[in-house]
Amino acid sequence: MTKKRGFEIVKKYEGQGINLPVRQTKNAAGYDIESAQDFVVPSIWKFGVLNVLKFILNKGKMDDSKLAEIQKSIKPVLVPTGIKAYMQDDEVLIIASRSSNPLKRGLSIPNGIGVVDADYYNNDSNEGELFVQLINFFPMDYKVKKGERLAQGIFIKYLTTDDDEGGLKKRLGGFGSSGI
Repeated sequence: MTKKRGFEIVKKYEGQGINLPVRQTKNAAGYDIESAQDFVVPSIWKFGVLNVLKFILNKGKMDDSKLAEIQKSIKPVLVPTGIKAYMQDDEVLIIASRSSNPLKRGLSIPNGIGVVDADYYNNDSNEGELFVQLINFFPMDYKVKKGERLAQGIFIKYLTTDDDEGGLKKRLGGFGSSGI
């Protein structure tokens, strides 16, 4: 039987108690995706927001090193999951936030959703490991525990245009690589 879609554990996490995503109820669309390890999602307020306010008050006048420090302090983190997803060529895995994340944890996926293409699976740079991109807008750091459900994965078929050429290049890397 040919495999159609599903999840596998990434080699570097084998034997480390990683759970494959499951749907929690019969009619749930999403497969709950867990953190592969304990992880801290720093608060954006911790270092950066006061500096951002200074930047705004100075009308954008700030030296490059200070600006780089501000950007680093408020940028999202990538929480490892220890899993990868395989699917058909005309499918995509959408990684969406759990509805409780903003309300209970102060966590948000900053780009709204994550889009995982079929050719991300087993890529050369990271074996296709899924990461959950998060930002913490609560005033305290959030400590993610290994096995904590952070996102949900939803497999979806997608359509292409009549004049689609099937992609113009081959994926060369892992996370965020198709736009390079």
